[in-house]
Amino acid sequence: MSSSKEQASISQVMCFLHEWDQGSKTVRSRMLRDFLAKNTGKTCPELELEFAQVASLFLARLTAWIRLTYMFGTCLDLQLKALGVFLSANSSHQYMIEFLEVGGVLTLLEILREEKLKEENKTEALHLLQIIANLGQKYKELICESYGVKVIAECLAKSEMEGTQGTAAALLESLAHGNSKYQNQVYKGLIALLTCTSPRAQQLVLQTLHIVQPIIKTAQHSIVEPLLNLLRSLHLEVQYEAIELIMELMQSEARPALLRGLVAYLKPAKERNPKHKMLDDTEVAKMTDSLPVLLQQAASAKTIRVIHHLLYAMGNQEHADSQRQASLALEHFVRMYPVVEEHVHRAMGTTLFESFMHNADELHLSMDDIQADILQSNKVNISCVLEEQI
Repeated sequence: MSSSKEQASISQVMCFLHEWDQGSKTVRSRMLRDFLAKNTGKTCPELELEFAQVASLFLARLTAWIRLTYMFGTCLDLQLKALGVFLSANSSHQYMIEFLEVGGVLTLLEILREEKLKEENKTEALHLLQIIANLGQKYKELICESYGVKVIAECLAKSEMEGTQGTAAALLESLAHGNSKYQNQVYKGLIALLTCTSPRAQQLVLQTLHIVQPIIKTAQHSIVEPLLNLLRSLHLEVQYEAIELIMELMQSEARPALLRGLVAYLKPAKERNPKHKMLDDTEVAKMTDSLPVLLQQAASAKTIRVIHHLLYAMGNQEHADSQRQASLALEHFVRMYPVVEEHVHRAMGTTLFESFMHNADELHLSMDDIQADILQSNKVNISCVLEEQI
């Protein structure tokens, strides 16, 4: 038989639920604020203790109210935050299952679709979808199967708040990790977002693609044109991220197409170049129109220069390694054949030869220009020398 304390707790919860069922929008709003103040951060066992082991009864009521009223925005901020208390609670698997079984993912995605809803509500809906995605591959697949990638991408493209944009980009990145069935869908969705008009969204998409590209490994050729077009952006942060991604793609199948595009953009169309004469309004307009093209030209040149420096550095590294291997090979012959040692000593001179014998492995690092010229101008035919010894 239940104790009097348990009976009192159950009675209190029943009164709470009855008040909710009979309450107006104002009453329910007040109840949600009290719930948030009292229960935010609680674990699943703590919530169950608070609701006499029937917290699911309140979750069901809350979920039903959200589904019936979300399109009107009725107390939606409080509703979603209260829902977040349940879904984010430690050991809240049962709450998650109950929410998903009544179409919770679809409801959250519908909130993202509603243009008239506040950005803050969409940010909270994205946050709840992130909680669901964090549970693992099965849950990520559920979001993707519900056309979540398209809805989240559209939300990112249309949003005007950085908080919403950042949360949407983070969610798309999350959906690409550990989700082999749908990671290509996420990748294609990100490529499509490169054509959006918001500079902040463009920057976030480029950063996300930089992270997702190594997961996908194979580059889609459809990425080339929209990526190169971003080089004409008036926003330097967008140009920077575009160049960073181009450098990443230099190791992929898209490299030839990217290089062809970069070279092509070095020469803007003649008809868009400003004329060298007294500028009237028409000419000013032409110059304004040509500015993005000129920016793209400059960014293309900058990107090619960065690629050149990278390849030059790689070439220098290879050259240094070749010098080291040659030095070690020569040391081997010098130590094995005295006659070779004699000729090499004569060609190098005493100072350089002593440095060579002391540390042949790093001789190429310590030589100055004069010593390098000495080695280039004094040649020894090793074959002839060895024949003399034999």
